[in-house]
Amino acid sequence: MPFGVWLGRRGAAFGLFASLALWGVAARATPFLVADIDGGQVLIQNEATAVWYPASLTKLMTVYVALDAVRAGKLTMDTPLAMSARAARMQPSKMGFRPGTEVTLDNALKMLMVKSPNDVAVMIAEGVSGSVEAFADDMNKAAQRLGLQESHFVNPNGLHDPEHVSSARDMAIIARALLHEFPDHADLYGIGALRLGNQIITNHNGLLGRYPGADGMKTGFTCPAGWNVVATANHNGRRLIVVVLGAPSAKLRNQEAADLFDRGFAMGAGGSGSLESLPSSGGGPTDMRAPVCLHRNAAAFAGAEEESIAEAAAQASSSGRGAVVAAAAANGAPYHAELSNERPHFDPVPVFIGPAPGWKGPVLAARPASNTLPADVKAYSAEKANGVEDSASAAPSAPAILTRAVRTPPVLHHQLAYRHKSTKHPVASKSTVRPPAVASGKGAGDANTKNVKKEPKAATND
Repeated sequence: MPFGVWLGRRGAAFGLFASLALWGVAARATPFLVADIDGGQVLIQNEATAVWYPASLTKLMTVYVALDAVRAGKLTMDTPLAMSARAARMQPSKMGFRPGTEVTLDNALKMLMVKSPNDVAVMIAEGVSGSVEAFADDMNKAAQRLGLQESHFVNPNGLHDPEHVSSARDMAIIARALLHEFPDHADLYGIGALRLGNQIITNHNGLLGRYPGADGMKTGFTCPAGWNVVATANHNGRRLIVVVLGAPSAKLRNQEAADLFDRGFAMGAGGSGSLESLPSSGGGPTDMRAPVCLHRNAAAFAGAEEESIAEAAAQASSSGRGAVVAAAAANGAPYHAELSNERPHFDPVPVFIGPAPGWKGPVLAARPASNTLPADVKAYSAEKANGVEDSASAAPSAPAILTRAVRTPPVLHHQLAYRHKSTKHPVASKSTVRPPAVASGKGAGDANTKNVKKEPKAATND
């Protein structure tokens, strides 16, 4: 659809919308930012350096640290990672894999960006750095190298912790670093849907397929954080980043991001300075729990990033935000791209459980800080001793400890034959899609999904 179709809705409808928006600004104006991806210039911002709970936007930094480890030769995109008992205990959103399940880093990162599973985030952290705590240290070291000012990370998934904070500016810096330092993996952030066996998993980013030129990044939600998004779009070769934090619903978060893109693309080059030059605001993070989740159906928000469920509970009080549209009116740029409510269609990218066919390297999992991979060991299996799982004896906050070595299971001939028939994705250029197994008896089973459990409900959302 031509870009102009989405712009320029003025007149009475806009006046009403702006009036509601002005009411929302008076009540609460939360952070947002528009920046140029190539030059890093800030085009529009409000409280962009205010300390905020990032929720699942955290996973952008998780991807950065993981790709940095690949760049350093610590592992490859095909390296399998093992799900620990600690990872499996994470609250939703999650894949629900059982402890011991193996997933390649390539597939894990795709799941992380589309489904936003908290268990997979911990599995990546433990595989890359050995433990959640060590990975958090690596996240903070990377934050220092990137020049982040308001960020401090304590986990790889963004589940709420008072010490786990960031800002709109810092999130934009992470996004630019991912796109500039790892351009070969840029498609990772714009996958509209995944196929895992017979299961189709859709992305929570409501701009993909709805806003012209939108090509990726990440959403996030917890009650203390509100509805957050880092989004990117490309219009005629000009690339922008938009960050919106603290929206009261997913629908309004998406609409605000679209309005910000409209304003940014309508502006000329230049801006108000670089991302790094914005002065820090200071102070502590705002807790959005009351305006976002109070008096709403707690069960509906238990699905965390399951936005189709949580959004239904948020609709009743979704009006009254609109800070972006009000700001647009004040600056003489009343652009408003009305996003469609229709679900866009995406060709799902296939992912699978288990090692890539032919893999002969190590399987990485949680390990003690002093542990290294012996040269004569092919792989490690998490939290098992003499074939008996012993996860109950470990403290919930302690890293899983590997106690015995195992070898990668042999590759079946039908898997090898399938390697060159599967659909490739730019991000998965080094991995191979494992074929679905032929179901026996019931006709609906799949070897790749037999370890997937239905998500339990939880009070904490991300």
